Amino acid sequence: MLINTCSSRRRTAAAFAIAVVSLSGCSTAPPAPTSPVGEQSFGHIHGLGIDPADNGLYVASHMGIFKQTRDGFERVADRWQDTMAFTVVGPDHFLASGHPDMREDKPVHLGLIESKDAAETWESLSLEGRADFHALEPAGERLYGYDSQTQTLMVTSDRREWQDLVQLPVVDLAADPNDAGTLMITDTSGRLMRMQAGREPQLVADAPRLVFIDWPEEDLLVGLAPEGSVHRSTDGGVSWQELRPIEGPPVALAVTTDRWYAATEQGIYVSEDQGSTWTSVEGTQ
Repeated sequence: MLINTCSSRRRTAAAFAIAVVSLSGCSTAPPAPTSPVGEQSFGHIHGLGIDPADNGLYVASHMGIFKQTRDGFERVADRWQDTMAFTVVGPDHFLASGHPDMREDKPVHLGLIESKDAAETWESLSLEGRADFHALEPAGERLYGYDSQTQTLMVTSDRREWQDLVQLPVVDLAADPNDAGTLMITDTSGRLMRMQAGREPQLVADAPRLVFIDWPEEDLLVGLAPEGSVHRSTDGGVSWQELRPIEGPPVALAVTTDRWYAATEQGIYVSEDQGSTWTSVEGTQ
């Protein structure tokens, strides 16, 4: 049996401070089922992802992984796994970390886990019982990960053996689409840093304060500021344009060419015009 202890952290930012607040929670069993829509069901949102298999939106949260359907959001496989550091790496192919459904006999920290059937089932790949990744970023054959237990940024080429890179309080990661060795990093002070070829991270001059970032294409780097302002760079972070803000402090970001998704404490928003306008995703307010 699992011991009666669990932990999860929610990253959020208050408008009056450039910081990320870590919260912890514990429960002995999943709460009574509710409608899988909104704060009561999602709990804390930890990540968003778009599955290229069907362009479906997935929400990784404290209460499980949810998929958007015509009728709203449905919990995948009735699993209440506290899913952290969620990322989509291919059709129906996801990587994540976090803490198990309390009905499962697993360590408190799941390490790196993998699903090849769109979150229906998961397999442990590495660092089970040891690492609690709060950020994962695929980059070609590489995978970068930030372990919140040791505050260490790490990298792996086979998803089994990891190399430590640097210790710092990471919030989010975004890899250069054309250079797997170049990584953008945001920290808990809202600073944007660039790390190249495994060297020490360097501050990006004149960058806005950012917490969540995504870099799907060479000329599309998107960032969310702690208070909800949205920023875009078309030159790899050298210059930035401020766009229409979202409502509330952000907690997650997922960007593709056609759709941008941002989650805040108020709900999930989508933009289909490169951040010029944002609308609420139905059922998430």
